[in-house]
Amino acid sequence: MPHRIKKVRLSNLASYTIALAGNPNVGKSTVFNALTNLHQHTGNWPGKTVATARGTFTYGGETYTLVDLPGTYSLLADSAEEEIARDYIRSGEADATVVVADATCLERNLNLTLQVMECTHPVILCVNLLDEAEKKGIAVDLTALQDALGIPVIGTAAGGGRGLDALRAAVRQAVHTPLPPPPPIVSYPDTEGLCADQRQDAIAGALLTRARELAAAAVRTPEDAHRRDRRLDRLFTSKATGIPVMLLLLGAVFWLTITGANVPSELLSRLLFSLQEPLRSALAYIHLPALLQSALVDGVYRTVAWVVSVMLPPMAIFFPLFTLLEDAGYLPRVAFNLDHHFKCAGACGRQSLTMCMGFGCNACGVMGCRIIDSPRERLIAILTNSFVPCNGRFPTLIALITMFFVTGSGLTGSLLSAALLLAAIVLAVAMTLLASRLLSRTVLKGTPSSFSLELPPYRMPRVGQVILRSVLDRTLFVLGRAVMVAAPAGLLIWLLANLPAGDASLLSASARLLDPLGRAMGMDGMILLAFLLGFPANEIVIPILLMGYLSAGSLTDYATLGELKALLLANGWTLRTAFCAALFTLFHFPCGTTCLTIRRETGSWKWTALGVALPTAAGVVLCMAVNLLLH
Repeated sequence: MPHRIKKVRLSNLASYTIALAGNPNVGKSTVFNALTNLHQHTGNWPGKTVATARGTFTYGGETYTLVDLPGTYSLLADSAEEEIARDYIRSGEADATVVVADATCLERNLNLTLQVMECTHPVILCVNLLDEAEKKGIAVDLTALQDALGIPVIGTAAGGGRGLDALRAAVRQAVHTPLPPPPPIVSYPDTEGLCADQRQDAIAGALLTRARELAAAAVRTPEDAHRRDRRLDRLFTSKATGIPVMLLLLGAVFWLTITGANVPSELLSRLLFSLQEPLRSALAYIHLPALLQSALVDGVYRTVAWVVSVMLPPMAIFFPLFTLLEDAGYLPRVAFNLDHHFKCAGACGRQSLTMCMGFGCNACGVMGCRIIDSPRERLIAILTNSFVPCNGRFPTLIALITMFFVTGSGLTGSLLSAALLLAAIVLAVAMTLLASRLLSRTVLKGTPSSFSLELPPYRMPRVGQVILRSVLDRTLFVLGRAVMVAAPAGLLIWLLANLPAGDASLLSASARLLDPLGRAMGMDGMILLAFLLGFPANEIVIPILLMGYLSAGSLTDYATLGELKALLLANGWTLRTAFCAALFTLFHFPCGTTCLTIRRETGSWKWTALGVALPTAAGVVLCMAVNLLLH
């Protein structure tokens, strides 16, 4: 109570709660961001928003709390998104509800609008994406629609700020002087004597019929409005070209990431490592003990500097490119192309979307599994997400491919590197499908569920906004988490490298203990130890390896890949060693951040342990098999 009194005295503003509902992929999060000036991630694919988000805006001297509900097609079904939206709308917590609809496919959206109108009052219909509709020659008569529904209807193009002031004014009027509830506008058939499923089908049919009638009266759509989308879908989703084009696009993203990250990564590395001595001098100036200076500079700082210099440039390229494909509407086509394969594996086609998210960060991919309705299939997606390499494993894979399997340089070398990396990704996807099938036949038995996959219209990506948001929301977010785990990891690695164990350091002694297992897997104990110590952040595997081979007390940088290759060859590396190391880079335990995310999403250490064991077992078995074959 005292807290509430203080809040009133500071603001003296009336406060209202507004629910924001709508189908997936109608620009609901864009409307939310535009009104609240927050930065919830937006994307052109269904099922992105899987929990409520809250933000506030002020209008007319009053404060409005906007609640962004998960996207849902109906309030009649039982998915997690629909339950959250339905329960909140029916709770009466909101003073008004804004239903966001897509002007390019209004008929489908009006079905939800009619359901919301029967659950609560007042309701405002926000017809969004008017700019996209106009490009396709689609005309929406907002006045006729408002007269037919009996509720305020506001047209917007939220991405460009169009119509937002009118929407704010309509919200204010709705909470102060709401219109009387409109009379029922849906004629339902007599459902007496019908079972529950038949009754629901009859209700849904009546809603669809009325939505179709309303759209027919208010919307004029040219015959060729969707011609471009159909042509593109023949290329991106057909059996003949869908998968090849998908592989080409993915290969292009990898090539651009590989070629574009080299120079920035080198410059950033030089900058960060040049600050070591000034930092050491500053610590000496405050009379910090020499041993503690070394632990902080050679341990913590060098590890963090390595993670940032190796991880930041490729992420700053990969995430915007990935987000551009997302914003253009291509990602749902990936799910469409892979749906059959995941269904054969006993999983859900939406898992392909979460798998793609895992390329950037496995932890983000695990959180993205919330878009999967079935608890069984969601668990399968969570446990297998780490089979695809994240951004932290790409540098090691690229370095091994470039040093041992690519002979050319320049454009030829970069193209060959991208092709080999793409082959590794294809293997990772195949292993994801195999692991999903194994789980669906053993501990997670069940029949694959069906789901409706909407193919959203293709849109021209908002390049500037996409780059800014992907850098702020994804790149820096993932980098921040990596730094948080890299700092204590650096201290631990420094201790292992500097504390004696007989005639060697703890680092070398630990490597000797792992050497028999490492040899059986086609590697050595130091390589395995580097992977184990890289558990907090996969980016530090190579520098730990260098530190072990050189018997150095801190992470060691290398000037060129040629110097690194010479060092590895001097320590017994062969093509077989490099191949097995690349395999284990591809398939091993997820990083610490991903493990904690799995625990949070599943609520179980048992499932977390299985999520760790599955890719690790796959990597161990594959490496042993390759070692036997090539011995």
